[in-house]
Amino acid sequence: MFDTVRQKYSNWVSYRRAVDELSRLSNRELTDLGISRSDIKFVARRHYG
Repeated sequence: MFDTVRQKYSNWVSYRRAVDELSRLSNRELTDLGISRSDIKFVARRHYG
């Protein structure tokens, strides 16, 4: 049980880090990566969700 909680928390922390890091990028940098600003949460959730 605790492993499941720990894993979910770890995934959430990784998701938040990804969102924070992507949010710091400029629109130009996001465009170079093929991501729009409105897609940041979707991209992070797909990877860490």
